[in-house]
Amino acid sequence: MRVFITGATGFVGGHVAKAYAAEGASLRLLTRQTSRLDSLAGVDAEMVTGDLREPEKLRSALTGCDALVHVAADYRLWVRDPDQMYAANVAGTRELLKLAREVGVQRVVYTSSVATMGFKADGSIVNEDSPVALGEMIGHYKRSKFLGEVEAIQAAKAGQHVMILNPTTPIGAGDAKPTPTGRIIVDFLNKKFPAYVDTGLNLVDVDEVARMHVVALERGTPGERYILGGENLTLKQILDRMSTITGLPSPTMKVPHSVAMAFAFFDETITGKLLGKEPRATVEAVRMGKKMMFASSLKAERELGFRVLPVYHSMRAAIDWFVTHGYAPAFDARQS
Repeated sequence: MRVFITGATGFVGGHVAKAYAAEGASLRLLTRQTSRLDSLAGVDAEMVTGDLREPEKLRSALTGCDALVHVAADYRLWVRDPDQMYAANVAGTRELLKLAREVGVQRVVYTSSVATMGFKADGSIVNEDSPVALGEMIGHYKRSKFLGEVEAIQAAKAGQHVMILNPTTPIGAGDAKPTPTGRIIVDFLNKKFPAYVDTGLNLVDVDEVARMHVVALERGTPGERYILGGENLTLKQILDRMSTITGLPSPTMKVPHSVAMAFAFFDETITGKLLGKEPRATVEAVRMGKKMMFASSLKAERELGFRVLPVYHSMRAAIDWFVTHGYAPAFDARQS
C-alpha cells in the first residue's frame, strides 16, 4: 500500500509516519523547504517538497497512491496574517481532497481536532454529537479547523471515502516545535509557571493517536468523526502530575481569567504587534481557557478499538524528551 502523508515533519504527523512505516506501507511524505527532518530519521520514505497553499503542485505526488493521510495544519494560537492559516487549513484541505478524487486515491484519513467540538464552561463532557456551530469557535485556528472539517464532511457526503479523526491534546516524545501544550510542559520544567487558571484539557497519548490513523483507514466509517482522547484533567491536575514526576514544585496561586486576559493582551501587544514575535500568552488562548475541553472517546473505543491510556507514561515520555534535547535542565525525579 502506498500512502501519501501530509504533516509528517510535525509532532503528530511524525508519529503517524512511523506507525505506517511499522506496518510496511510505502510512504510519500510532504515536507516544506524549511522543514526539519530529524524526527523522520530511520523512516524509509520518498520526500516530496510542497505547500498546502499550492495544492495543484501535489498532483504528481498523489498519483499512484492508495491512501491520503492529511495530518498537516497551520497550528498556531497567534498569527500575524490569518489569511495564510485559512489558505492552508481550509482551502488547502478542500483542494487536496479534490486532487485525491481526481487521481483515484481510494481512501482518506483527515486529521481534524477536538477544537471543533462544542465545549461548555461548566466542564460538561462532549462527544461527536454535541451541538456546535461556527460562531462558537474562538480564534482563527479553531475557525479554520472547523471549516476544514466541513470540507471533509462534505466530500464524504458526496461519495469520497474520508474518515475524520479528532485528537484532543496529544503529548509524548518528539514535540520539537513545541506545540502550545508542549510549551506548558517546557515552561513548567524551566520554572516559568508561577500561577495557573481554572481550565481543563483532555490529554491523549500521541502514539495511540498515530495507531488510530492506521486503523481508521480500514475500520473507519466515511463521513464520521472520531474523538481520540485520554484523561480529562484540570490544568492544576496536569501541573501536579508533572510535579510528581519531576519533584519540581507545582504552582499554588490561581489567578482569575481577567488577570490572565490582561497579561495576554499586554504580551500580545508588545511581543506580537510591536516586536513581531510570537507571544507566550494570547487573548485567544485565555478565551479558550474559559471552557473545560473535556471529551469522551467512547465512539472511537467502540468502533475503532481505540484505547484510553493513563496519561502518566505519555507525560513522562514528553518530559524526558524535552530534557534530553535541551529544552529544560535535568531534574531529580521522585519516581522513575
